[in-house]
Amino acid sequence: MQSFFKEYYVSQIMHEFAIIDAPSILGLRPTGVENLPQALKAAGLHEKLEAQYVGRVDPSSPYNSERDSKTLLLNAKAIREFSQVLCSSVSNVLSKKLFPIVIGGDCSIVIAPLLALRHHSGTYGLFFIDGHADFYQPEASVNGEVADMDLAIVSGRGPDILTNINGLKPYVRDEDIVLFGYRDAEQSSTYGSQDVRDTKMHLFDLLEIKRLEIRNAVSLATKSLLNNRIEGFWIHLDADVLNDTIMPAVDYRLDNGLSYSDLTEVLNVLLATRRAVGMTITIFNPRLDLDGSIARKFVSSIVDGLLKTS
Repeated sequence: MQSFFKEYYVSQIMHEFAIIDAPSILGLRPTGVENLPQALKAAGLHEKLEAQYVGRVDPSSPYNSERDSKTLLLNAKAIREFSQVLCSSVSNVLSKKLFPIVIGGDCSIVIAPLLALRHHSGTYGLFFIDGHADFYQPEASVNGEVADMDLAIVSGRGPDILTNINGLKPYVRDEDIVLFGYRDAEQSSTYGSQDVRDTKMHLFDLLEIKRLEIRNAVSLATKSLLNNRIEGFWIHLDADVLNDTIMPAVDYRLDNGLSYSDLTEVLNVLLATRRAVGMTITIFNPRLDLDGSIARKFVSSIVDGLLKTS
């Protein structure tokens, strides 16, 4: 199939957004992140983006807290099935030349859109904005949660049940991935995680971003990605990339992080390339935001980043 995004995304001045709710907690646990879509809608995301609402994709299997003895993963079969269904929904939106925003749920939802892009000809990248590298292997994961190994999975590392759906492993190549804003290298090393620094991914940890300053950092990161002549790239946004003092509504907290204005700047630069094809938003937990004020600030930052491109 011909690369059906290229001409559209290169030529468009404004994006038309379409929102898909994907409140899966199969890769984490039912902590409250399953309420993320409703919280962002209540905070005005749909209205401010003037986005089409496509609908909701729910897992067909319930959450199971028992770790599989073979793969050492939680809910691997259920995540595979969910990813295939969500993949179809994302593909449908992309075929209509819309910009899908897929709202989780946990980080395992990123498998589906990258699978959707992998189904089509052309090479697509991933701009992964996260406070954690999410690069654990199953045997190093404390609890088998796919949400702490999703970057490893989409780059082809881990059990085939998730890394090789439809024989399409890897869904994205190392050299077509930017990991931006992570700050858990020391922590993940203590647990025995494989080291993302041993890959060909383009890595911009928080210290490097602060050294370069935000606009220069994201510009360099984007240039690294686009130099590979990819057709486009997917954006993955985990709320815990934000500074813990302004984003405490996440389940695995880390000190420090980006500011809201930093996040707006990152999205602004990414959308201005006209090569971003869609986005996932994950991990924000509304149960930890009782008055909705954090959600409103989060939405404002995202909307400003997506709409006020230069």
